[in-house]
Amino acid sequence: METRNIIAAISLSAAVILLYTLFFAPPPVTQESIAEKNKTEQSSDAPSLDQKENISEISREQALSESERIQFENQSIIGSISLKGAAIDDLTFKEYNVVLNGDEKVNLLAPRNAKEGYLIESGFITTDKNVKIPNSNSIWSVSGNRKLTAESPIKLTWTNDQGITFEKEISIDDKFLFTVKQRVINSTNNKYDFYSYGQIIRNEAPEITNFYILHEGLVATLDDELIEEDYDDIEEKKFSRTAQKGWLGIGDKYWITSLIPPKGKEFKTTFDYKNKFRANFVATEPLELNSNSSIEDKMQIIVAAKRVDVIDGYAETLKIDKFDLTIDWGFLYFITKPLFFGIDYFFKLLGNYGLAIIAITICIRLAFFPLANFSFRSMAKMKALTPEMTRLKELHKDDKMKLQQAMMALYKKEKVNPMSGCLPILVQIPVFFALYKVLFVTIEMRHMPFYGWIQDLSERDPTSLFNLFGLLPYDVPSFLMIGAWPIAMGISMFVQMKLNPAPTDPMQAKIFMFFPLFLTIILAPFPAGLVIYWTVNNILTMAQQVFIMKRTTVKTAT
Repeated sequence: METRNIIAAISLSAAVILLYTLFFAPPPVTQESIAEKNKTEQSSDAPSLDQKENISEISREQALSESERIQFENQSIIGSISLKGAAIDDLTFKEYNVVLNGDEKVNLLAPRNAKEGYLIESGFITTDKNVKIPNSNSIWSVSGNRKLTAESPIKLTWTNDQGITFEKEISIDDKFLFTVKQRVINSTNNKYDFYSYGQIIRNEAPEITNFYILHEGLVATLDDELIEEDYDDIEEKKFSRTAQKGWLGIGDKYWITSLIPPKGKEFKTTFDYKNKFRANFVATEPLELNSNSSIEDKMQIIVAAKRVDVIDGYAETLKIDKFDLTIDWGFLYFITKPLFFGIDYFFKLLGNYGLAIIAITICIRLAFFPLANFSFRSMAKMKALTPEMTRLKELHKDDKMKLQQAMMALYKKEKVNPMSGCLPILVQIPVFFALYKVLFVTIEMRHMPFYGWIQDLSERDPTSLFNLFGLLPYDVPSFLMIGAWPIAMGISMFVQMKLNPAPTDPMQAKIFMFFPLFLTIILAPFPAGLVIYWTVNNILTMAQQVFIMKRTTVKTAT
């Protein structure tokens, strides 16, 4: 019955998704909406950021040595800013390794000349083609401090031969935030208009997970709307939108590079691909630079590991609209995020994320205890009625209508609902999916161990039945990596199935006998933390079910 309920629940879940698509999904993109967006884009007077560049593919180390640099470092990151173009194009996370137990740290940003070039630029542009403005080849000068730290900002300057000076004062906090105060100083008698901008450039798309539950690519929230564009989508079409508030960036599974435009000013966001991916904003209203005066603006840059406390902290303190959506919580946000906080609470209490997952599993079982009790009582009665149901099938084997009427009368007499077992499963499916999402997208789970052979709860169980869990001296192909925890889950599911009423149809019974094996193979590649959750959940379910069945009796059928 339980396995049949699972299949029914999956079908109902598919129906829910279909209904969501029909009634709640965003409206499809039409030619009229595209034309309206293009009209908005074309109506803007802001200048273009297009610039011809000759990029040669060299190593990251070679590219770093090509220009003079200002070093920066705080508790979380280390890197440098190129004085050629004043670009932030070198950043390494001090706390995160590329692989478990490895020595190499995660390098996110790289200079534009490197194949993996990934950088951030900012400044002012103008529609006046007679004004020389700094570009990617301009060499900036340093005033004062020559190393950027949380305690000491730096100032960069560049002056053209027309008497206009551009300044940048860059500061960082102790985590992942850069604040850029930009200024233009006019020592002439002429007047100019300037537009502030920020731009992220990525030469090529990285290797991505390419899984439907996770977005990796260009992302923004503009006027309360979440925008997610995949790399391959932007290669084919340009995205442009004018907004009053929000942020934009490029997101990986665990890392985010983002720009927060000046507050209270309208800006146009553009995602495009012209031999490289670009995410940028340009202010739509110019700042008027009068003679012998100056203008200034301020923007923020966050290049961060997607730690929930950090992302939520910046969203709150900087009042960044929906910045917490840099972490892809998904459409079950209202379940996924609280579930993470529950796991994180138990982690701080118990000191191990595996134990935290087990603790949250117990809490979930307690929360659903009354619902499960109702279901198990009904299932226990169904199992107790199996002999009588078999007798009725034999009695009315030639008359399906009478058999159906007799069965319904039996259910009514014993107050049994054969579909009641579906409800707990239906409730568990969103929780199961939300937990999978938590383990899949949150960096807090990355490289976190359990006990024994599980060194990373966000990855699959590394052992395999086919080399006796490492006792035999050879590796097995990935499709044969069926570890100890998935096998334990399959066994628990098999035992649980034996506690439920068996299908009366012999062929159906044989099919259901293979269902635990099928799920074991399917769930073997899933994160170990999720398999641990499912195994412990099965054990707790069985304990509850045995307790209920022992206390449940039925009347003598006649």
